[in-house]
Amino acid sequence: MLVFHTLMPIYDKSSKVLILGSIPSVKSREVGFYYGHPRNRFWSTLAKVYNEEILDSKDAKINFLLKHHIALFDVLKSCEIESSSDSSIKNPVPNDLSEILNNSNIKVIFTTGNKAYSLYQKYLYPKTKIKAIPLPSTSPANAKAGIEDILFNEYSKIKDYTD
Repeated sequence: MLVFHTLMPIYDKSSKVLILGSIPSVKSREVGFYYGHPRNRFWSTLAKVYNEEILDSKDAKINFLLKHHIALFDVLKSCEIESSSDSSIKNPVPNDLSEILNNSNIKVIFTTGNKAYSLYQKYLYPKTKIKAIPLPSTSPANAKAGIEDILFNEYSKIKDYTD
């Protein structure tokens, strides 16, 4: 199925870190916000990293990101994808990051999951020349043993750039 990215990037002029996923999942598109699946651990992991309460609303999540100088967007503008399976992505069309990069203070880019990283490296790194640091996927599909500790440890790297 051909899918188009419909979510606006979240950032402001003080954003220092850009986190990129691949493309919003079916559930994220349904709820109209990033990492919208109730079992996705993106928001709970970030809240834990910054020792904050669970982020339970769209406004709380946006305020959290801006407070901690984090921008959020995705690598792809459109692609063919089966359900929410990154491994099925075909015919990817990358997003243009110039608006975010020209109107913020981004120093580093993190990607959530291997597919987002490989897509960033192939389509966007040649334009941005900003090194990306891959993070593990927070998707419910990534349910291997010990993932909660791994996610916390890996996502804690973000704080090195925002504090």
